[in-house]
Amino acid sequence: MTAERNPKPLTVDIRVFMLITVSAMAIAFGVGVAMGPTAAELAMASAGAAAGHKLPEVHSVDVSTAEDAAALKEDSELLHEPAGQHLLVDIKGIEASSHAMVETVKGAGLTMLSYHCHKLIPMGVSCVGVLLESHISFHTWPTEGVITLDLFTCGPNPLIPVISFHTWPTEGVITLDLFTCGPNPLIPVVPSIKALFGIPRENDEIMAQWSHELRGFRSKKIPNKDNHNYALLDHNSDLSQMIWSPMDCVYKEQVYSGLTEYQRVDVWDVVSLEDQPSQDDVLKAKLEPTDSRWTTNELVQPTRYLFLDGVLQSDNTTHKEYHEALVHPAMFAHASPKNVAIVGGAEGATLREVLKHTTVESVTMVEIDQQLMDLAKEYLPQMSDCSNLDGRADNCFDDELLNLQVENAKDWFLADEAETNKNLDVVIIDAIEPEMSSAISKDLYEEPQLWKTILDSLTEEGILAIQIGYAPTISDPKPDVGYNAPREILFQTLENLPSVQAMFVYEDSHVGFLVPKSFLIVCKSNSCRERFYAAPEDLNMEIAKRIVSSSDNNNKALQYYDGVTQIYYQVAPKAWETIYCRREPTPFECDYRHLDFGKGIYEFKMDAPAEEQVFEIMTDEVEGTRVYSKVDIPKGSYIMAEHAANSLQLSSKAVENLS
Repeated sequence: MTAERNPKPLTVDIRVFMLITVSAMAIAFGVGVAMGPTAAELAMASAGAAAGHKLPEVHSVDVSTAEDAAALKEDSELLHEPAGQHLLVDIKGIEASSHAMVETVKGAGLTMLSYHCHKLIPMGVSCVGVLLESHISFHTWPTEGVITLDLFTCGPNPLIPVISFHTWPTEGVITLDLFTCGPNPLIPVVPSIKALFGIPRENDEIMAQWSHELRGFRSKKIPNKDNHNYALLDHNSDLSQMIWSPMDCVYKEQVYSGLTEYQRVDVWDVVSLEDQPSQDDVLKAKLEPTDSRWTTNELVQPTRYLFLDGVLQSDNTTHKEYHEALVHPAMFAHASPKNVAIVGGAEGATLREVLKHTTVESVTMVEIDQQLMDLAKEYLPQMSDCSNLDGRADNCFDDELLNLQVENAKDWFLADEAETNKNLDVVIIDAIEPEMSSAISKDLYEEPQLWKTILDSLTEEGILAIQIGYAPTISDPKPDVGYNAPREILFQTLENLPSVQAMFVYEDSHVGFLVPKSFLIVCKSNSCRERFYAAPEDLNMEIAKRIVSSSDNNNKALQYYDGVTQIYYQVAPKAWETIYCRREPTPFECDYRHLDFGKGIYEFKMDAPAEEQVFEIMTDEVEGTRVYSKVDIPKGSYIMAEHAANSLQLSSKAVENLS
């Protein structure tokens, strides 16, 4: 009998078992870590759950409609420059809402492809939107009521209000960033952002500050009727540098922006961070000496700026200084100006200054842009305010002496060129600077025949006054190239006219511009020299005789111009001589700017015996009085009073200091 066999039990090596188990656990842990939430996300989720909030969802928008496809095709066929616009906006004192970002994009006519929002630690929400045109983003500080927003857009299509933001809920703060590459300005976006995001917090005041920058590389646009935004999309324009770019403005509000038939007009109210109260602000607030607001901008009234084609024209705080500097040196260089013509001057301030002279019997103002005059009356009424001038209408444009001609000045002067005899005593050109490349500027400043006609319209003692743009510096190149070339063309045109007997340039650094403004006076008679170089006491006497009285003792007719100011105008700064002597060929008089001490000096000595005299004076009835040299005078020598070459004036105080 065979014994029954028992089956052999299954055995597993414990080492293999442990290896498989540990490996499976490691793989599961790795997959969990890779696919699960991070520690920060878990903390954020916990914080959100504790606060009763949910993480925002991600939303996407497909560009799939026939309308969108057509728009994309049209957009792709347009020329794009490698450039864009970037807008940064900070708003404080609001209750921020992520819904506002979507509504802002819709209101701007932009296309939102997708957006994503997430909470930050320890607080706040950030949102980023991808636009067909570029992007939008923001961050909020809810407890501070602050939002900072950033918007950047590209594309040639018109851009209307758009924005992105980040919020800090506990702070009530939101930041915003906007960038666009299109040719249309982003500034209209700002009011929409304020409207959508600016839900005021209780007992809190909304504050906003923003900056607009041009990014990338764009070609320089030439002004024309089909390119209205060229002045705005210019890195170097006054509008960009003074208004759009600075972030340190506590108040920056667009009052008006639009196009007339001839130019773009922009009016802005601005209070800068470093501004301090003016005398008017102080009197209005009745500040006490110990008040801390003397050195803050809290009481500062906004300065209102007027820009034409992006170029600063005037403002409501320095318009008196500027227009007095333009008008009165020319008016007082004439013995008795009766008939005056103004070219340009749509604001009415040049007219106001002319009407201050009691000798004036008629003023013809030739301004091409009626719309600009209407805008100036509405937004800058103080410019044409003559209410304090005795005997004048309350509004300068209503004065009976005014003959307003709404037409091109070139056409007005050339209309009856064959019989030009307007008998004008003074013509004042208050138009766009000669260096500006606008159609109006070219029409006026680059027509030699026009200037001859203007001079012919003046009487024999007539005077022409022109504002000629920013003053030069000694670093400028020769005058017939670069930025100042149009001004040099004007100078040489006037110099070559036989009727021009004298020309004076002067400048003023106190008239409200970033650099000194310069002016030119042209005389048909040498008699104006004596009056232009009048002693201050003589000019002050003439001012007292000629200027109308003011009904307001606190608002005198002349606020800035007087005899001492005229002294400042009588000697042009060194830069004018330096640039003039860079002409090619060099003007002969430039060789005599500095004495060559190796050359001889020959002079007529009144008290010297006849045998020692170098010169001899002879008089007869036929040829009159003549001066002859009794010796050969070498070329390059100086005929002058010797003491003029070596005299030195020292004040008594200087002499005391030397001893």
